[in-house]
Amino acid sequence: MPLLSQKEVLNLKLSCIPLPQLKLPALNLGINNTGSATEIIKRVLDKGVDEKVIQRFIKQKYNERIQERREVISDEDLKKELLKVQTFSWGVVQGQLDQKIQAEYVRRIVRYEDLLNNVRAKLHEDVTKYVICTWFNHWTTVLIEEHISTHKRVIPTIKNIKGIDIFFDGQPFDLKVTYLPREYNPSDAIKNPTDLAVWLYENQGAQRFGADNRLFVVLLDKDNTERSWELKRDFTLVFQKIDNFFDRETVSKKDEIVFTFGRKTYTAVTKVLIITK
Repeated sequence: MPLLSQKEVLNLKLSCIPLPQLKLPALNLGINNTGSATEIIKRVLDKGVDEKVIQRFIKQKYNERIQERREVISDEDLKKELLKVQTFSWGVVQGQLDQKIQAEYVRRIVRYEDLLNNVRAKLHEDVTKYVICTWFNHWTTVLIEEHISTHKRVIPTIKNIKGIDIFFDGQPFDLKVTYLPREYNPSDAIKNPTDLAVWLYENQGAQRFGADNRLFVVLLDKDNTERSWELKRDFTLVFQKIDNFFDRETVSKKDEIVFTFGRKTYTAVTKVLIITK
């Protein structure tokens, strides 16, 4: 996705507001708020409203969502829970739990008692490890995404839109919080983050392929890459690096990259923040 115009981006920002909530700013702006979301968005764009009004509304609704989460568990309590994780070992390849169950248990074992014994002996432990890793990644990412989304130069989305999580410096981005892939050299990543971005686009899974603009936050423990997961819960360091990045960075044509996937060539705008210790 190349750089978009201000009007195109405003269209996307309005599209990230659920219809019941979209009716509120339209009403406040004196715009007919009946009909579909598409019809309301067209009226808002035709009127030429101040984009800051829409952005303030989105920010307000997003902050309300954070408060709802904090009523379930506060930031500090959530951080304490994440510190309880002692090891980070998947046990099962991420996203392949069902395939493992089918291949190693359902289709291989023919006697019922053998099935139960094998589940108790191995599968239970593997599933426990898998769930812990997934849980840890989910909630650390929630805190990191919330911190990014409340930055003064970032506008979050309040409705799922494929390929868009935030708007930064006037452009939409799919936010990816990840670890440096094992097969990628850490020194090369730090020296040339753009090459890393191209590699990440070109080596993504076919089923989850996307050519949307992406902003990568990569966690990397330079001394021991296997412990990079612990860096992800060092929120004091991570949040400081994030704030520094969004305070200073801008988005321009220089951020456009070209990559190939499935014999096709794509263009995307990408930013990379590598957080190291």
